[in-house]
Amino acid sequence: MAQTAPSRPMKYPYTFSAKFAQFPYKFHFTKNWFLKYYIFGFAVCYPVFIYIHRKVNSPAAVAAWEEKQRKIAEEEHHH
Repeated sequence: MAQTAPSRPMKYPYTFSAKFAQFPYKFHFTKNWFLKYYIFGFAVCYPVFIYIHRKVNSPAAVAAWEEKQRKIAEEEHHH
């Protein structure tokens, strides 16, 4: 026998999933400027973060960093 969803929400949702389901997302997104701009700002900056991440972790950059670290280690052993 399949259970149907209640016709009205609980007065106080006890479980995390019930709280998550009944949270007024639209209200908070329209009334809270910080949340709105945080989401938009993240969406705008995310491609920039990915671009920087790929440049810094490219094989050429990693090889250059390892060579620099090797030279630093050699200088420390000589002193």
